[in-house]
Amino acid sequence: MVIRGLVKNFGDTRVLNGVDLDIGAGEFITVLGPSGCGKTTLMRIIAGLERQDAGSVEIDGRPVDALRPNERDIAMVFQSYALYPHLTVFDNIALPLRMRRLSWRQRLPGMRRIDRSAQAIERGIAAKVREVAGLLQIEPLLARKPAQLSGGQKQRVAVGRAMVREPRVFLMDEPLSNLDAELRVHMRAEIAQLHRRIGVTFIYVTHDQAEAMTMSDRVVVMMGGRPLQFAPPGDVYADPEDLQVARFVGSPRINTLPGTVHAGGSIEVGGLAVPFDTGLAPGAQVTVSLRPADTKIALQTPDTAGADRAGRELAATIVHRENLGSDLFLHCRVEGIDATLVAREDPGKVGLLPVGAEIRIGLPVEHLLAFDASGRRVRPGGRMTSLAQPAAA
Repeated sequence: MVIRGLVKNFGDTRVLNGVDLDIGAGEFITVLGPSGCGKTTLMRIIAGLERQDAGSVEIDGRPVDALRPNERDIAMVFQSYALYPHLTVFDNIALPLRMRRLSWRQRLPGMRRIDRSAQAIERGIAAKVREVAGLLQIEPLLARKPAQLSGGQKQRVAVGRAMVREPRVFLMDEPLSNLDAELRVHMRAEIAQLHRRIGVTFIYVTHDQAEAMTMSDRVVVMMGGRPLQFAPPGDVYADPEDLQVARFVGSPRINTLPGTVHAGGSIEVGGLAVPFDTGLAPGAQVTVSLRPADTKIALQTPDTAGADRAGRELAATIVHRENLGSDLFLHCRVEGIDATLVAREDPGKVGLLPVGAEIRIGLPVEHLLAFDASGRRVRPGGRMTSLAQPAAA
């Protein structure tokens, strides 16, 4: 699938602002972003439910902009599941095949009982429905109606109704948002396994980064109607191209500190000169970021509070503790800077540190990320060392 220059306006509001994507056959792509970023509008344009103001969509090398939704060979699973309440599970799944294979006359009430051609078609439909139901493990539910199903069962039925069409592309618009947390984890694994079994292209829309990071081949992070990064999940987390991406992906949120570029290939952060050659002009303002997992603290004691250590680490105070059992998150207020850093620590090592404890935080340069004033990533161009040094007076 190739998407080029998609633009969509609703009145004076621009919802999509020049979206370009190249999606390989059989990929699992997740469109990730906050509410209002344009991800559902992008999905609806691909499906043909909305018309773009500019740009084009190609599937298998064929433009589909002029095709109606039913001509695009795309199946969509909606957030609400959109099941027909008066139909059984079997009939909900069979409906797309009946609409495609039976003529309008054969679909009339009673015709399938007297029309031998319709009966033969119906046997083929029934075999396909049972095959799909077997894959999704919902065969015992075929005689039930939607009101008799749990949320997870309804989600499987909605996926089954899409699967029977054997589409070239599956579109899923936040299909797990109505499920409880435990069931969402289970269904994430089921959808990923389903993708591996059938091998067609999946495009999945969500605001939940856990879904994006655990299910996808690649993730599109959208903000303000445009993709900021399109990369494998690990790269989006560890190598973000934009400060908005770095802040949106990762829990707890990435730590950020203001910095100023100094001559000689360093950034001043809280009185420390971090050896990081940005290539920017001296005096330029940057944002220095560090993941909580890479933020390490040390208790400030009389033997560690001397000028040498104080020159290489930031002084801070613990203001909040979050003990999650296997992890302890310490929220630390940095002296002299209006910023709070979160450090992920082992409860067995620092579990006794109380709120109010004075600590020091090192800045391991190998884990630092820097972003310019516009939020775009700035990569180091000089030699890096593992600890910051005192800033020049």
